[in-house]
Amino acid sequence: MNIFSVLSLLGGLAIFLFGMNIMGEGLENRSGSRLKSILENLTSNPIKGVALGALVTAVIQSSSATTVMVVGFVNSGLMKLSQSIGIIMGANIGTTVTAWLLSLTGIQGDSFLMNMLKPANFSLVFAFIGIILSFSKREKSKYTGSILLGFAILMIGMNMMAGAVEPLKDVPEFQQMLLLFKNPLLGVLTGAVLTAIIQSSSASVGILQALSVTGAITYANAIPIIMGQNIGTCITAILSSIGANKNAKRAAIVHLCFNIIGTITFLLVFYTAHAIIHFSFINDTINEAGIATVHTTFNVFSTLIMLPFTKQLEKLAYFVISDKNNTGEIQLLDERLLETPAVAVSQARKVSVQMLLIARDTLDKAMQLISHYDEKTAESIMKTEKKVDSYEDKLGTYLVKLSRESLSYEDSHQISNLLHSIGDFERMSDHAVNLVDSAEEIHDKKIVFSESATKELSVMTAAINEILELTTTAFVNNDLEVAAKIEPLEQVIDKLKAKLKNRHIQRLQKNECTIETGFVFSDILTNYERIADHCSNIAVCLIEVANDSFDTHEYLHNFHHDVSFETQYQAYKQKYAV
Repeated sequence: MNIFSVLSLLGGLAIFLFGMNIMGEGLENRSGSRLKSILENLTSNPIKGVALGALVTAVIQSSSATTVMVVGFVNSGLMKLSQSIGIIMGANIGTTVTAWLLSLTGIQGDSFLMNMLKPANFSLVFAFIGIILSFSKREKSKYTGSILLGFAILMIGMNMMAGAVEPLKDVPEFQQMLLLFKNPLLGVLTGAVLTAIIQSSSASVGILQALSVTGAITYANAIPIIMGQNIGTCITAILSSIGANKNAKRAAIVHLCFNIIGTITFLLVFYTAHAIIHFSFINDTINEAGIATVHTTFNVFSTLIMLPFTKQLEKLAYFVISDKNNTGEIQLLDERLLETPAVAVSQARKVSVQMLLIARDTLDKAMQLISHYDEKTAESIMKTEKKVDSYEDKLGTYLVKLSRESLSYEDSHQISNLLHSIGDFERMSDHAVNLVDSAEEIHDKKIVFSESATKELSVMTAAINEILELTTTAFVNNDLEVAAKIEPLEQVIDKLKAKLKNRHIQRLQKNECTIETGFVFSDILTNYERIADHCSNIAVCLIEVANDSFDTHEYLHNFHHDVSFETQYQAYKQKYAV
């Protein structure tokens, strides 16, 4: 084996990892919406958790990515530690799919069917179809193309590695080195270190499968290495848990303990049985399919023996990471989730909904203060407004980072909508504070509105309550039909504000109220009208983003001349007449 073989091996490894990355991203983006719905139906049932973990990992082709997601979910409070255990177990089973795909390289036979089943041949067909689909205008077709291209590149890398190491079968030193790996401890350590370095058990199993073409690797060599590979893959989750809360760290510990205990148990059972039965295959040469079989057998075995002890695993994690000095802080937006953009977008949307609901609740309380002032409620509104400000800062930063990731068309639209909307949510909470100031002035100065002014204000308040209700429903449910009802009501509120100000001027001229009362009345109307403006902004953004258009002025101009707008406008005008 010369320097060019070494370069071919390194190049093959690079191409293999690159192909795996492209295929994984394509799979994730292609199934993004499904992935979100699967993860939204998280369950505390361990068996369903195992199935969920296996399915998600099989889809995104990376147990490391799944466990990092789990750490992020636990850290953000989206998932309990007890829920994460089954998913972590299932991730180990799901990752074996890659090994089985790679094992197809060992298919023997000269018939057309057997030749087409060999990845070296059908991956070329995949590459051709993939490059055609990548030029498609349809988003899903592009992602399908990425999956096929990624697989083809991955197999090219696999074949390069296999070709580079094949001469090693005639090298005596290589044969002697492999004898060392018959020592289980050394084999486990080697597999763990290799996997920890490249942070992918699928990739390290692929490397072992490539080495198996030399014909020099036996079951005795391979079994401990495969065990170690499962331990080494835990490094990704452990690194991801740095800086996370204690429950997230515990999720990483569960992953590590599960694989260490599984490895020890499997090796003890296997070598004890071998000492008694003397397995005839132990010194046989192992091929790609044999490696995939051992990999799957170990992970299924570990899951089956550990599944009844999920509560004990949880207790062990609590023992390793104690509750002492635990603040219990939850990070709603965890940057670990950025590794899986479809899930990160879903989480960002949930936090945005929380932000809107908090702002809405703040406005409800502030409007009630105008007629029934309460100091404690006023103080709580001030504190809540700062919380909404914090939401905007964190969400804005998170969404900007997320927008730099590889996103599906749907997720890109979702981020655009959220970025446009969170500013309006924050401004709505600012108007709640302004209303508190007005309520405080009414209370301190003992201001009393005239009977007509009180009635007018109640009509305006009812209109604002309805537009807030419509806005909340439209945003939370992404309901464009409800969103279309907001602009006609906003126009009625605009006209209502102008009419109420004119009527108040008339009352001033008749000395029915004071100038001081007029200022407060005018401030309340102005804040109400601006709240309605922000509701309109949110609704228009929902509609325009859905239509892949961002020309708000053109939309409003066209909509105001629409028959449906006029019908709804007249209905609201009659409903809120004074």
